[in-house]
Amino acid sequence: MAEPERTRTKAEEALAHHFAALSGDDPIRDMRTTAFDAFIEKGLPNRRVEDWKYTDLRRLMTDAPAPAEPVNPERARHLVDQADIFADIDRARIVFVNGYFVPPLSDLSGVEDALDFASLGRFLNDGGALLERSEQVDPGEAPVYALNSAFVRDGAVIRIREGAKLTKPLEICTVFAGNEPGLQTLRHQVTVGDGAEAVILQSYVGPDGVGYHTNVVSDIRIGKGAKVKWVKAQEEGDQALHLGLILPRVEADAVFDPFFFAAGSAVARSEIRMIFDGEGATSGIRGATIARGRQHLDTTLIVDHAVPECVSQEFFKAAIDDEARGVFQGRINVWPHAQKTEGKMMSQALLLSEDAEFSNKPELEIFADDVVCGHGATCGQIDEEMLFFMRSRGVPADEAERLLVHAFLAEAIEEIADDDVVAALEARTRRWLSLGGEVR
Repeated sequence: MAEPERTRTKAEEALAHHFAALSGDDPIRDMRTTAFDAFIEKGLPNRRVEDWKYTDLRRLMTDAPAPAEPVNPERARHLVDQADIFADIDRARIVFVNGYFVPPLSDLSGVEDALDFASLGRFLNDGGALLERSEQVDPGEAPVYALNSAFVRDGAVIRIREGAKLTKPLEICTVFAGNEPGLQTLRHQVTVGDGAEAVILQSYVGPDGVGYHTNVVSDIRIGKGAKVKWVKAQEEGDQALHLGLILPRVEADAVFDPFFFAAGSAVARSEIRMIFDGEGATSGIRGATIARGRQHLDTTLIVDHAVPECVSQEFFKAAIDDEARGVFQGRINVWPHAQKTEGKMMSQALLLSEDAEFSNKPELEIFADDVVCGHGATCGQIDEEMLFFMRSRGVPADEAERLLVHAFLAEAIEEIADDDVVAALEARTRRWLSLGGEVR
């Protein structure tokens, strides 16, 4: 019996229309078509797809705007300056606005001797060979990746040289500028040479009240013995849809510590699919989510221990208020030959209202017998005994609650172990909680 024909949603119809309108003389048109065909065959993921059970994109993505156009850099400068979460940090900066690299807003002074940078756009014009690099995802099973391949226009190609140590953090800043909805799509390819050390910040900002979409894939290679901190701060506008996918491969004896901070957008999914590619590597994958109103923020990770003697620790915290919903899905895979693996996963959520929701789904899939792995998850309200303790010392109830929430989130943020970055994210958390001054 023939398969019943699937009815396309309004967003799927819009995506098909926008794809058909892309330039016919695009040198990578065939590659884009293959990716888009893979997407449209299955459509937007829904709750029947296990990996998207808690984030039904078929329901949440109600429309799809056309690809955004480049804007005057000066028009975006004000927005970049106004919503700069890392403003107090001396860092180099690569800025993309509406999905296009903007040299006048970028500044690589201080790190230019340690790395090579190029805009992906020029490689796409030469045939897009770099898009074939990722081996970690099947476009037919990864709708975010497939859509990214179909619509990508630009991105950062970064090579940090072997043994180089960046003297200050490098920020990849993504900005949406405009009053009308648009789609910005970026693909970053970052290679960190053997023995190199770097702090890389990834920030997202945009205006409130505009239903724009962001789709960013970051393909990362961490060389042997390299040390990298990767901090993503998602502060999109309040009507935005954010889809982010990070694909790290970590080689022997390397240390890769990513952190995910999520505060913005109406709907967001930050996903990481990491592979340990060499023995003796370690990774601390951590994050903090703050949501209120009717936000829907999803963090999903898959960690593949494909070789022996690697260590991964995942630690995530979330504070959810009003009618917002948070999601954490984490899976550690330990393959048969990955003996001496250590893996530990913990997710903790704090519900600040009766209507707030949080879905926790930690998983372990272990096919080796000499490993130490575990996971845990909690979801609850503020501890009444701690609240009573603070009120008994004269702290007003509202302020006591905010201080406790701040301390709860700070436990994860401080794991970044970089004073400047920790200060920036804790300051942002205090603003969300309407807490003034320093909290110690």
